[in-house]
Amino acid sequence: MWWLCKIFIFGVVIVASFAQTKKPNIIVIVADDMGFNDVGFHGSNEIPTPNIDALAYNGVILNSHYTQALCTPSRSAFLTGKYPIHLGMQHLVILEPEPWGLPLNETILPQYLKRNGYATHAIGKWHLGFFRKEYTPTYRGFDSHFGYWQGLQDYYQHTVHATYTPEHGYDMRRNMTVDWSAKGKYSTTLFTEEAVRLIREHDTETPMFMYLAHLAPHSGNDDDPLQAPDEEIAKFGHIADPERRIYAAMVSMLDKSVGSVVAALRDRHMLENSIIVFMSDNGAKPDGIHANHGSNYPLRGNKNSAWEGAMRCVAAIWSPLIKKPQRVSNNLMHISDWLPTFYSAAGLNKTELPKMDGVDMWAAISEGKDSLRTELLHNIDEIYNYGALRVGNWKYLYGSTTNGKSDGWYGSPGRDPLYTYDDNAVLASQTGSTLAGLTTYQQIKEKHQRETTNFTHKLLDGDTIKTLRNSAEVKCPRVNFEEIPESKKCNPVESPCLFNIKDDPCEQINLASERPMIVLNMEMALARFKQTALPIRNVPRDPNADPAKWNNTWVNWQDYEDVKKQKIYFNTLSPLAIGLISAAVVAFVVVIIILVTITVKASRDKKKAGKAFFDDPMEQMVTMAPKPQIFEDRELQNRESLRNEFRTVE
Repeated sequence: MWWLCKIFIFGVVIVASFAQTKKPNIIVIVADDMGFNDVGFHGSNEIPTPNIDALAYNGVILNSHYTQALCTPSRSAFLTGKYPIHLGMQHLVILEPEPWGLPLNETILPQYLKRNGYATHAIGKWHLGFFRKEYTPTYRGFDSHFGYWQGLQDYYQHTVHATYTPEHGYDMRRNMTVDWSAKGKYSTTLFTEEAVRLIREHDTETPMFMYLAHLAPHSGNDDDPLQAPDEEIAKFGHIADPERRIYAAMVSMLDKSVGSVVAALRDRHMLENSIIVFMSDNGAKPDGIHANHGSNYPLRGNKNSAWEGAMRCVAAIWSPLIKKPQRVSNNLMHISDWLPTFYSAAGLNKTELPKMDGVDMWAAISEGKDSLRTELLHNIDEIYNYGALRVGNWKYLYGSTTNGKSDGWYGSPGRDPLYTYDDNAVLASQTGSTLAGLTTYQQIKEKHQRETTNFTHKLLDGDTIKTLRNSAEVKCPRVNFEEIPESKKCNPVESPCLFNIKDDPCEQINLASERPMIVLNMEMALARFKQTALPIRNVPRDPNADPAKWNNTWVNWQDYEDVKKQKIYFNTLSPLAIGLISAAVVAFVVVIIILVTITVKASRDKKKAGKAFFDDPMEQMVTMAPKPQIFEDRELQNRESLRNEFRTVE
């Protein structure tokens, strides 16, 4: 019998080995325009985010994670592993009626993962082009997409009003089909339900890649920009500013979504082999166009700028594959790094990847090793004439997207003495309790395998939360700007600025005049990047994009040569529109039948009349006799008259 035991043990080892080498599920949850200060783990007590915080504390807080300053550039960098200047995506965003998108010659993350056996799903925002169907998610590597193609929408009606022009239309799709059933339902809830449904129906033998790109907490259309359920808004009566109060409710709904997704993964036993990333695509917009009243405190600047407040963003990662969890990482990281990092974490062959700007950060994340990234190009925009570069601790920037009007410090500090932070709420949250349950089962496994209670997997506790939260909070020295010499004040419209981000994360003291050689080196590095930049892809608005021409929906309008001859398929029409069109077609057919009947009858009557007319041969002869010639041409008549006059004279 001993040999049977050996075979059994050998089989268990093989199965365990297979389980360990199975490709992990990759779940990426993206917040839209979320402020650096709008999560609890960065030190704010104003808006509780217990689920997001629990994920971050149990994993690794990425405290120096940088994105691009706007939605389209950030998403293009994430999916391609390249800086936007190497894609032509470095200027602004894709505005609603503009016919351009992420270049089709670029292979993107879901396509790479699909080649390696992953099921790929996109939920929520796209914002990488839709004027032709080839630019949309299901043509770019995603097995499914439920969400919207534009950059924002009304949270309930799912309509999109163009930012600078009058176009207005519906934008919610399931794959390529307009989903009218979504109308009236809250976007965050819809996207959460879709994520949970996909997880519940997923074949767990296949690894999953889910890209859950929320609308929240981006503003909606300008006529009603801030939207959340009333019962959620009521929870934030302690916030005096009513707009900030609704923003808090929008963030709270997003936080609940994270808990639902984590719990769904646990229910399907997928959590044990998953990587979950939570991040914002760029900083908040406290005021101005599409303002959402988020806070980037204490960082400088807003979304769409070269300042830290635009690009140093909320980010955290959790996975049982992380060897050193429950810590804060200050390693420099860029959103383009995720593609090669996921490849490494999943054990895929990185030689499949072409040359890209992204850096494999998995060893730095999992094991706490030093980052391989020491340089980061924030952006170069030749139209706005601004740019920024990070090398080591030094940051160089020039120019301004707003001519200096939004280059200050904005947003709520969230540290009112009346506010408190509840550690127990984090531990008891849906994410917190789910991860605690998983950790407990991992400890049982360790206990029996190693016969120890000195576990490598640790339960999160209040003391750890306090330590991590303190480490993750960005603290800036108070500066009296009236006492700072003019040479150390930064006005990037007039001259470039230089900051030591490690010592001065809030970009208060300009060191350009003190460190001219560093400035020169940074300018030379930027010049090298400029030589590799592609021309911007932005193109002007196309009037044919107007949803008024397409049943008031945003469609792939350039798939058709002539807008007037464009077919609108029935699956893009509302039931009322289908009924009206059907009635019109039936009426048209009836009219044609009546006209044809009348014409045929008239033709028969005419033939009968003609036959009776020619029964008399004499009448036939008279009828067919030649008619006398007459002068119909006035010019000939005039000439004959002149001849007669000449004869009279003669």
